[in-house]
Amino acid sequence: MIDLGLTKLALIGAVALIVIGPKDLPKVARMAGTLFGRAQRYISQVKSEVSREIEMEELRKMQKEVESAAQNFEQDVNKEFSEAQQELNDLVQPASHTNYSVYDFDPVPSTEAMLAKAKNFRRRKVAKTSNIPHWYKNRHGHRSQVMSGAARMAKHRVNARSTSSFF
Repeated sequence: MIDLGLTKLALIGAVALIVIGPKDLPKVARMAGTLFGRAQRYISQVKSEVSREIEMEELRKMQKEVESAAQNFEQDVNKEFSEAQQELNDLVQPASHTNYSVYDFDPVPSTEAMLAKAKNFRRRKVAKTSNIPHWYKNRHGHRSQVMSGAARMAKHRVNARSTSSFF
């Protein structure tokens, strides 16, 4: 950075006053200030973009590491699963004289089945929470509030009216 002391600034101001003149000096000073501000903003924008790019590159590296770890984990799980499935088939095959294969067991549902299950769940949730009028829910037996068993008993309990007064 340029080291500008008070004496150097005073010298620059005196030279500018002589060269530019007292009439145009305020305009030039304002213009120099705006240009200096623009330059500072531009430099700060460039710095922030560079830091963002560095962070994005670090995130990309981290994402690749996580993806490779996930793939390794998935391969290990699949390997262990196939070994366990093979052991199970070996145990089941001698006991019953039927021929089971590794593909007879489908422990992992397909993505289509999972998507259909999620879609049905969302449909049922929307049906429960949709904007059905309150009078319609009451008429057709939809519960709007859930009561505990004790509250229900208290609501339907027959109260014996005592004829005696407190006094």
